Amino acid sequence: MIRLVIRSAAVAAALAGAGTAGANEVRPMLKLGYDTGGDTLATVVLDGKTRSIKANEGLYGGGGMSLVSDDRTLEAELTLSYKFLSIQATDGDVIWERFPFEGLVFYRFPQVRVGGGFTYHLSPKLYGHGVVSGLNTNFNNAFGTILQGDYRLTEKMNLGLRFTFLTYTVGGASVNSNGVGINLSVSF
Repeated sequence: MIRLVIRSAAVAAALAGAGTAGANEVRPMLKLGYDTGGDTLATVVLDGKTRSIKANEGLYGGGGMSLVSDDRTLEAELTLSYKFLSIQATDGDVIWERFPFEGLVFYRFPQVRVGGGFTYHLSPKLYGHGVVSGLNTNFNNAFGTILQGDYRLTEKMNLGLRFTFLTYTVGGASVNSNGVGINLSVSF
């Protein structure tokens, strides 16, 4: 819990610094990406095929705001996304979903930006329908960190690689959700 408070305070200070260092540009933004990795959450046999879902796995899309400093060397992002993965079959399906709230701070170079920050996953849930309708697991909200490096396609569009460090808990069990992903972000 103490580490959570320290991490949150550090990220809040960085975001506040980016905002007070003369943020002359606040703009809406959208992002889309895909992450993979982590422990296996579920392995199911649907339509005679064995399939698995990993804890960090999923497609996500979301939006928020981007703050860029006067000198254009710092950028902070606050976003809320919907992240999910589903295994679909004729005899049932399994869905893994959560809502990541993220605060990231980047140092911007002419062609790249590098940074990191926090991720807080709200309402993580693994559930099924059909022959796997008995699957219904609600995980605790989870706090983690992200390190990310992006290629700046344009002034307002970035394509990058991200590393997530996060652990989900349910009951007394922990599930490692560390992994890697790709991310596309656009601001307006």
